[in-house]
Amino acid sequence: MKIRVFTREVNETNYPEGLARSVHFEVISDDGSAAPLNRNYGILFAKGAISKDNTIIPKGVQNPLIFNMEDGWIGITAERVLENGEIDKDALDQKVLWKTKDLIHFEEENLISDDEISKYLPKEYESSDSIKKEFLSKNQIYADALEVDPEIVKKAEQYWNPIVCTGVTCKDDKSGILISYSDGSSREKKFGPDGRIHQQKFDFPLAKGYGDPVIFPWEGKWYFISTSDNRHDIGIYVREADDVHGLFEEGVTEHLILPFDPERGFEQTFWAPEFHVIGDELYILFAVSGHEWGPQCHMMKKKKGASIIEADSWEDPLKVRKMDGTPIGQGAITLDMTHVKTSKGSYLIWSYRQFIGHPNDTGSMLYIASIDEDKPWILTSEPVLLTRPLLGWENVSGTINNEGPYGFIHEGKLYVTYSGGAANSYTYAVGLLTADDDADLLDISSWTKSITPVLNFYSVKGVFGPGHNSFFTNEDGELMIAYHGETDMDSTLRCDGIRRVHFRADGTPYFQMSAAEDLMTYSESQI
Repeated sequence: MKIRVFTREVNETNYPEGLARSVHFEVISDDGSAAPLNRNYGILFAKGAISKDNTIIPKGVQNPLIFNMEDGWIGITAERVLENGEIDKDALDQKVLWKTKDLIHFEEENLISDDEISKYLPKEYESSDSIKKEFLSKNQIYADALEVDPEIVKKAEQYWNPIVCTGVTCKDDKSGILISYSDGSSREKKFGPDGRIHQQKFDFPLAKGYGDPVIFPWEGKWYFISTSDNRHDIGIYVREADDVHGLFEEGVTEHLILPFDPERGFEQTFWAPEFHVIGDELYILFAVSGHEWGPQCHMMKKKKGASIIEADSWEDPLKVRKMDGTPIGQGAITLDMTHVKTSKGSYLIWSYRQFIGHPNDTGSMLYIASIDEDKPWILTSEPVLLTRPLLGWENVSGTINNEGPYGFIHEGKLYVTYSGGAANSYTYAVGLLTADDDADLLDISSWTKSITPVLNFYSVKGVFGPGHNSFFTNEDGELMIAYHGETDMDSTLRCDGIRRVHFRADGTPYFQMSAAEDLMTYSESQI
């Protein structure tokens, strides 16, 4: 079996330059048939450059090639170009190099010249100029397709292709079923009181005109909070229900808990509110602007014993500040703040952007800092840059965007999702940052950033531009993802959706499983 690498044709309507000029992979079977990996969405994206003015210069690639390296590594190279495909004068006679052992995890090297590529060859190919010439002529040693161990290909297909339910068996003790999936993973599901299996399912769209959804359980009730696009992002509203489905019933009441209030400086951009328990207190983290546009991160604490859905249950919002007392967004905008807690401590992560709308626009980037849970609105460390939108899918079509972080811990790993691309467009997609639960999160080397988005408009049929998500554990103990997206390619109306987060056989999260792929319908005689 062979693996072929390629770029796609640019289509500004449905697959623009930032996506098309990335490395795509397909499996070529012995009969010559080809099947793309990752639903034919790019897998390897070139990093953009940072200018002397601290702006991002998006990059793409062309003419990718694949070859065997020393010690079992596989190399992929590509010529770096500007986003529009023009020659990149800063990378003349150089190539981007990635290496992998499994076609799943990739390491990016620095730009290298053609002459330098030869040092990555297996030793039998480095002995003479004639071999080097043969190598550089892009023959079978260095070409757009490579014969790869079938076991490596099989595992890559299991990872990059849709994971679907493949079978259901009844447990020996008759308490439930074991559900098997195409990647070799499985999970158990208990029978309900009626003797049937019930999988929580939500149709898309659940709610129209709401961005950045958060579902939150508190003292026996469920709550929904979001950016209220239907109200021009003015005010913070909360829904309350006895279960998650009840939050989206027709006619459900929306309670205004933070209104338009010029006297307090709350007039616009009531963005991305999130519930978080910090210490023993319940807070809402959100961004808001005064009369002059410029969102800044705030948090407000619920009063002891008070109801979530009453406006007077909440203390006055406080602007989040650095250790020296200055706002975290001086000379910039800040938004999309979230809280994560690990075995090492509590942290805030937020999006920061300077000079938006101007030639020196930095793009939005994520910062992290530690906090004391007794005063979480005051940082206890200097902010540390976590990620900038350097990859093609993050800065596609001029969006230069990293925003919407949200985290969860699973089996000793902290996973933080974030979004890139346009927040109300089909190009919006979800990236993933990973760190160990016991790591120093202020040390950037503790983090791994996925080159490939983990959720995009190819992931689930009928959902375009999925992003700015959150997570919650449902009534059955299952981790769920809530997100916004659009119903078609041309829509800019943000709508909400929910589905289960699956965990692969290797324990890593998989966010792309539709309800139809998650659990097939079986009759009793089939189990």
